[in-house]
Amino acid sequence: MAAPSSPPPTGPLVTRGTVAAQLRALGVRPGETLLAHTSLSSLGWVCGGAVSLVQGVLDALGPDGTLVVPTQTGDLSDPAHWANPPVPQEWWGTIRTSMPPYDPLVTPSRGVGVVPETVRTWPGAERSAHPQTSFAAVGARAAEVVAGHATDCRLGERSPLARLEALHARVLLLGAGYDTCTSFHLAEYRIPSPLVRVGRPGPDGWETVTEVSISSDRFDELGHDFERDRPAGDPVLRGAVGAADARLFPVADAVAYAERWLALHRSREEEIPAPARLRRGPRT
Repeated sequence: MAAPSSPPPTGPLVTRGTVAAQLRALGVRPGETLLAHTSLSSLGWVCGGAVSLVQGVLDALGPDGTLVVPTQTGDLSDPAHWANPPVPQEWWGTIRTSMPPYDPLVTPSRGVGVVPETVRTWPGAERSAHPQTSFAAVGARAAEVVAGHATDCRLGERSPLARLEALHARVLLLGAGYDTCTSFHLAEYRIPSPLVRVGRPGPDGWETVTEVSISSDRFDELGHDFERDRPAGDPVLRGAVGAADARLFPVADAVAYAERWLALHRSREEEIPAPARLRRGPRT
C-alpha cells in the first residue's frame, strides 16, 4: 500500500546565497556585529535549513563580523512556575534536586528556535555564563561579546546586551517580531523596576538569586512606536529575506527609546510575575 503523498513545499526557495544577498540589500555591512532574532519557518523553503541560514548571515558579515543570538534556557527555573506545560506539584521537589546545572558547552537552548541552537553548536562558538539568559556568538568579536555575563544579571549592565550596545551592534529581526527583541530588556534595568527572587539549579544545588523583574509585555507596541518615531533620515531598515520580513536597527537606539517609552507607558503593576515569564514552549 502506497504511503500517502506529502503536500509540496511552499516557497519561495531560499539558499545560502539568497540569504547573504538579501541581507546585503537590507543593509547588513561586512565586519559589523549583529544580534539576530529569527524564525526559520517564515523564510519559505530553506535549502539546508538552519545551517544554510547561519552560513548566509556569516557570509554577509564576512570574516571580521560577528553573529550573536539568544540561547536562553527557560527549563533551568523553578518548576512551580512552569506553564507550557505545567508539571504535577508532587514532582517539584525532585526536579529541584535533580535538575543538572547550567553548562555552557552542553546545555541546549530552549524556546528560541533552531537557529540559536545551530549557532550555539557552531565551530568556534562562544557562549555566556548566565544559566537562564545566555547568548552565543560566532565571529571575530564573539569572545568579547559574551565575556563577563554575571550570573545575577539576566539582561542588564553586566550582560552581553550592554556589551553589544557599546560595540554599536545592530539588531536583525528576521521573520521575528518586536516581542522577541531582547535589547528592550536592557532598558528595564535603567528605569525603576521591582526585584524578584529567581530559583534555578546551581553548581552546589538549588539556589535562589535576586534579579530585576523583566517582561516582554507590550514589546510589540513598543517596537511599533520605536519604528514610527525614527528620524526620517535614519529609519528602521526594512526588507525581505525569502518570504520573511526583515528589520535592522541599532541596539543603542532601541534601548534609549525603550527607556523613555517603558517609563511612560507600562506600569510595573501590570506585569505578570517574573518566573512565569520564562518561556518553555518552542519557537520556530
